Parts: sequence; C-alpha cells; structure tokens
Amino acid sequence: MQKSRRNFIKKTSAGAFALSLGGVLPGFSPKSYANIMGANEKIRVASMGVNSRGLAVAKNFANQANCEVMHVCDVDNRASKICIEAVEKIQKIKPQDTPDFRKALEDKNVDVLIVTAPDHWHAPAALLACSAGKHVYLEKPCSHNPNEGEMLVKSAAKYKRVLQMGNQRRSWPNVAAAIKELHEGIVGRPYFAKTWYTNNRASIGYGKETAVPEWLNYDLWQGPAPRKPFKDNLIHYNWHWFWHWGTGEALNNGTHMVDLARWGLGVDFPLKVNSAGGRYRYQDDWETPDTQVINLEFANKSMITWEGRSCNGKLEEGNSVGVIFYAENGSMLIESGNAYKVFDLKNQLVKEVKNDFPIDPRNLQDPSQQLDALHIQNFFDGIRKGTPVISDIDGGFKSTLLVQLGNIAQRTGRSLNIDPSNGHILSDADAMKYWSREYEPGWEPKI
Repeated sequence: MQKSRRNFIKKTSAGAFALSLGGVLPGFSPKSYANIMGANEKIRVASMGVNSRGLAVAKNFANQANCEVMHVCDVDNRASKICIEAVEKIQKIKPQDTPDFRKALEDKNVDVLIVTAPDHWHAPAALLACSAGKHVYLEKPCSHNPNEGEMLVKSAAKYKRVLQMGNQRRSWPNVAAAIKELHEGIVGRPYFAKTWYTNNRASIGYGKETAVPEWLNYDLWQGPAPRKPFKDNLIHYNWHWFWHWGTGEALNNGTHMVDLARWGLGVDFPLKVNSAGGRYRYQDDWETPDTQVINLEFANKSMITWEGRSCNGKLEEGNSVGVIFYAENGSMLIESGNAYKVFDLKNQLVKEVKNDFPIDPRNLQDPSQQLDALHIQNFFDGIRKGTPVISDIDGGFKSTLLVQLGNIAQRTGRSLNIDPSNGHILSDADAMKYWSREYEPGWEPKI
C-alpha cells in the first residue's frame, strides 16, 4: 500500500489538474472527492506551528480534497488542541498531536512539512525536513538571515525536494495576469516599483521576566536561537519585532509586495541598497522599525522602494498594501486584493480588472483562503507531476534577500554595495556580520 501511494505521488496523471481543483470549488467537499480518488492517493502532511496564521494554513490544507493533515505540531498545547479539532471537523480524520515536529519527520507516511512557525525556525525546520525526504511548504520569509536562504536552495537541490514559499499572490489569477500584461508591454518598460504596507499596531509595552506558562515548551520554541529568558510580551505575535527571533515588518509583510515588484521588473539581485527608519511611534520593547523605507537599485536601470508603516494605517492608492509600477507609457497598480488597474501618462484609467474573491489584507490569520488554495494545489502538482512550482525556493530566497539586505542597511546605518551576480555585500565586513547568526549550541542548521 505504501509503495503504491508513493508511486501515485510521483506519477503524472492526465486528469490530476482538473481533479485537484475540487478542493477549491464551492460545494465540492473532501468527502465527494474521496469517492473519485482513493485515500492512498492523498498527499499527507505535518503542520508545524498552528497558532493564528498556522491554524489557517493547516485548515486550508485539510480543505484540499487530495490532502490529509496527519500531524499537528506545536509548542503550545492549547493551539494544538484547537487545530486538531478544526482539522478533524474538516477532513473527518483526527490528526496526531505531535508537539515536536521532528517526531513527525520520522513518519514514513508523511510527504510534506508545512512550516508556519516563527521566522527563526523557518529555514532550520525546512532543512531538517528536506534531509528527512519531505517536501516543504514554507511560509514567508523563507529564512531569518541570508545564509539560511542559501542553505535552503542547496538543500532542495541536494535532496531533490519541492520547496514552495508561501508568497501566495504569485498564484492569484488576476495578479498573474497583471504581471503577464506588464511583461507584454501594456505600459512600456517598467523602471520603478513602489511597494507598501500599512497598519495600526499598538504598543507592546515593556515585558517582564516571568515563569514560562505551563502550556508552552519554551525551549523547543527557541530552538536554534540562543537562549533568552521568557518575557510576558513575546509570545505569540510580538516576537516579530525582536531581531533575535523576528525580521520586522519588512519581511513579515514587505516580502509579499517586494516579490511582486521583483517579478514585474524581471530582476534578481540589486546593485545598491539603503534604508531609513526606526521605532518612531512608541517607546517600548519593539526593536525593529515601525516606520521604514527601503530602496533597491538594479543593473537594468530600475528600482524598488518599500515603505512600511506599522503604526499608521493611512492608505496608499486606496489600499493598505500594494505595488505600483511606473513605466515609459503609464503605470500599473496591483491592489491589496486580486485586482489591478492600468493608467496612461495623463493618469487616465485605461483598464481595470476587479477582484472576485473575498480578501482582507489586514487579517493576520486568513486573508484569502480560496486564492491561497491555488498556491497549495500548484505545490501539490510540483510533487505529483513535476510541474515547476510558481514560487520555488530559488525565487523565494531572492525576494526574501532583497528585504533582508534592506534590514542590514538599516542596522548598519549606511548604503550597501551588492554583487549583482549573487546578492552578496561587497567590501563591508560589519554588514556581512548580519549575513548569518549565532545559534544555540547543538541546534545549528545543516544541509
């Protein structure tokens, strides 16, 4: 049985694409799909990190009729309980409660590890999964630092694993159509992409060292990060704003739009990077910028700017998040949803494609379930059919690196010169200290 299931996953199926859409079509339930395809034909996954966004991703995978969530893995036993109940309700099969994801990787029936844990765990967990023979669905950013991103690219190649990053907008139909039109010259050659993210985040205050809650395995939560005392304003979300574990708003949300900008301009690594900003709104423990502007210049006479405003939600171009391309003959706006607009040089709207899926870009848990399912199915096609995934780790690394370089420029306080062939920082030993990080002894990631 195990051999036949593996053969199915590796085998090309002429009707697989049409059937795979069953998980996202209204009224086409997992139960009805099971009547068409046997249980052994499902891709089986373990989900690591199931609080908030991780819960939404696990539920989305469970909703895919050609998938079964076998293991739920979390250091918070409250989050595990909620996720297990939610997944069981969807797929009618109860997943195992496996607090340490490394145990799930020992299960030969598991095909995929979903990584939706905090940023400092993204690459180390994915590397362990690849070496265990599992494919990986990896939430953005793909890594905490550039060295980890390079390791991921090498690992996916070494173990021949499909590793898809969760920059789901690449699979949104109207977004993909917009980029296609941009490449076909609808507004001429694009040379400047402005991207942004806005929100109204509150102060996180000053944390107090306190006993670790009984529901939390704090040692496993820290994992590869050097040990620090537990504070009461860190878990579950505020770790984003500490350099030790998180990567700030630039990678938390900037990665999505900078990725579209890189795709639209057809660029890889920059020539120059600079950043300005800081923690301006509140005085508290928050370390990363709440206000930041990153500028990236490329060899093909183009540039990308990212503006992050974590604590002032004033919209740009009517959207809390977006990207606008300025070109020779006009501009193109890709909005927060699955929609875009095209303008001529006189600012006249010449084309509009509206969104036809519900989206809330400020929803931290599940802004776009139906559209994200398309990204999941593309990942599954990569596993079953060898279809090139739309956001492979090579591209995911490049897009993640752009904003990582912005953060390095921010932390060093100066512009960086970059080797456009590989993205490495030139002639700046202090800046290169941020290329990697220190790890807790015994937890160092390996290929």
